Amino acid sequence: MVQDVRFAGYAAIFDRVDRGGDVVRAGAFGGVRATGVPLLWQHGPGQVIGAIERLEEDARGLRVIGRVSARTAAGREAAAGLKAGALDGLSFGYRVREARGAGPRELLALELVEVSLVTHPMQDRARVHKVEGFTPTRAPSSNCA
Repeated sequence: MVQDVRFAGYAAIFDRVDRGGDVVRAGAFGGVRATGVPLLWQHGPGQVIGAIERLEEDARGLRVIGRVSARTAAGREAAAGLKAGALDGLSFGYRVREARGAGPRELLALELVEVSLVTHPMQDRARVHKVEGFTPTRAPSSNCA
């Protein structure tokens, strides 16, 4: 039976143009807190699969620590994918508070709505880099805590 899975990674990487033509700038998440930020499956609003325990901006981007709950079918699927190394994409849902330009559009201030585990992230480097008991091979290892 699949159990809850804890992971760490980056939901956003600063200063890199994503597939949609946006670039998130450092400070865009200004003072964001993990409280109440849901973890979704593939951005599905009805697919809450866990919670974000911790998030913070660092020099690289928005680093998150989350827990996938095995209480739902989608949560079990995501947890199994993480543990098998078959799933490592992260993404985030947001509302734009301040932006400038177009091509690329610079995202300067955002309201974080959710974080999602996804198959194909908009930012190629937005990935899970540590799963409790397993380290994916795409990115350097780091502790979940």
